[in-house]
Amino acid sequence: MRKAEIKRNTQETKIELILNLDGNGKAEINTGCGFLDHMLTLFASHGGLDLKVECNGDTHVDYHHTAEDIAICLGQAFADALGDKKGIVRYGSMLLPMDEALILCAIDFSGRAYLGFKMDIPSAKVGDFDTELCEEFWLGFVRKAECTLHLNQLSGSNSHHIIEGVFKAAGRAIRQAVSTDRRFADKIPSTKGVL
Repeated sequence: MRKAEIKRNTQETKIELILNLDGNGKAEINTGCGFLDHMLTLFASHGGLDLKVECNGDTHVDYHHTAEDIAICLGQAFADALGDKKGIVRYGSMLLPMDEALILCAIDFSGRAYLGFKMDIPSAKVGDFDTELCEEFWLGFVRKAECTLHLNQLSGSNSHHIIEGVFKAAGRAIRQAVSTDRRFADKIPSTKGVL
């Protein structure tokens, strides 16, 4: 089983995160932010992975440190669980409709950190969650997962739907990318021989 457990303790957040790439979509999420709990639950479900997150953060300030630090832990967990990446498909993509919103996600577990984020989220908040934290979350993720991730909004006018589409699309694309191909079980998916 490809699993990872990450603990992060700072003056801003205390996080315990457990990831199983070969799970069945089970999520136990407690971030202190209801909207982020909802997004991570969707991500795990659509990603077909088991995810447990317990975070005690400085939410009396705002949700910035909580969102960013959870993303850092999640990215590190993916890096640890994938190891040398032998046998993985490596690439994944999803074009996901969420009512009026349409989100394109493409990912490459390339060993290189890059985020392409083209979103037009109309409101500053969904509930008490700052919508600008969506980009901060995925930026933290790609830095530690060392992957290339493109998230493009093709349509959408409802901020909740747009962000929900992002997390669902990312889950689906990542599910493809981390899946294994038995024909290449002992091979790293790169002509360079390393990722």
